[in-house]
Amino acid sequence: MSRFSLQLEQRLATIDSENRRRVRRPLQSPQQAVVTVNGEQKLNFCSNDYLGFANDPRLQAAFQRGMQQYGLGSGASSLVCGYSEAHRELERQLAAFTGRDRALLFNAGFQLNASLIPALLGGSGALFCDALNHASLIDGARLSKQRIHVYPHGDLASLEQQLADCDEPVKLVVSDAVFSMDGDIAPLADLARLTAKYEGWLLVDDAHGLGVLGHRGAGALDEAGLSQDEVPLLVGTFGKAFGMAGAFVAGPELAIELLLQTCRGQIFSTAMSPAQAVALAESLRLVQAADDRREHLQAVIQHFRDGAERLGIELLPSRTPIQPLVLGSEMRALAVSDSLWAQGCWVGAIRPPTVPVGTARLRIVPTAAHSFEQIDQLLAALQVALGEF
Repeated sequence: MSRFSLQLEQRLATIDSENRRRVRRPLQSPQQAVVTVNGEQKLNFCSNDYLGFANDPRLQAAFQRGMQQYGLGSGASSLVCGYSEAHRELERQLAAFTGRDRALLFNAGFQLNASLIPALLGGSGALFCDALNHASLIDGARLSKQRIHVYPHGDLASLEQQLADCDEPVKLVVSDAVFSMDGDIAPLADLARLTAKYEGWLLVDDAHGLGVLGHRGAGALDEAGLSQDEVPLLVGTFGKAFGMAGAFVAGPELAIELLLQTCRGQIFSTAMSPAQAVALAESLRLVQAADDRREHLQAVIQHFRDGAERLGIELLPSRTPIQPLVLGSEMRALAVSDSLWAQGCWVGAIRPPTVPVGTARLRIVPTAAHSFEQIDQLLAALQVALGEF
């Protein structure tokens, strides 16, 4: 065995010794509340399909219409010949939806965030990041090669001190809106106030809030009453409430044009399929009209939290679909997750490095596709699993 192969083997052995190896489970059904895995049906409580649109026939029909008009692939990056009328129309609709001048499409949220921040700063400036920001925002900050100031999660006093001590003329504050592993919402109005006080710009990733929060699903910034003036740059993804895949950034005309010209994740990546853009435009329409689903989603979230409280199950405070149950050790999180699986409920065990050491957890996700009876089934399974471990 070569030295390189030996090193790979040793690293995998370390992952195993820490109970951190992940295993993929191939679905044999569409993404929905009840899925089929290895021929068995499981209640799915780990999907980000918050509004239950991932298998919606209206989106399937829109995708088919897009394929009939545009074919399958885009053929090139958007700056070569991969940009279609379908892309342009979706960007126009997203700008209107988010209340911003302009929007720009990307294939994935990670690709967007990892390339957005370096392009935006252009080699100068300082970054201020919440300690629990998503990995894509962390990587984007690192790739910018600028000084990164990390403030403790939600600690506005610490952020203000860091901003006050910074003599860089360009300051970019970066935060998730809804934190993906804790489910809490950033203090967005206060973040906007502090950023403006120190003449910076605020970038917010609302991947988990769009579609779920705000008027007609316009997200956490809409719920907080924050416009483009207070939060210039908004990142959103289509892999959660929109039921599909892809991402976008929306903001001032000047910033979006600069990103189009300089963002490597945009310039050097084949554009998303135009058929996908057609389907995403339909998804955007459905999301805005889904007040009944949002109402049901909040009801099943509260039903779950009320049931957990009756059983003495202590969840982190969250009014979003992300309902974390911190169990501490990786071994216990895996054991409880496996017990739930055996009882017909799929809930993923989230372990380091996704979350800090000592905070391994179940990330439980009720969606608008779940019934109250399915929530009760999960609660009963949780009671058994936690009693065992």
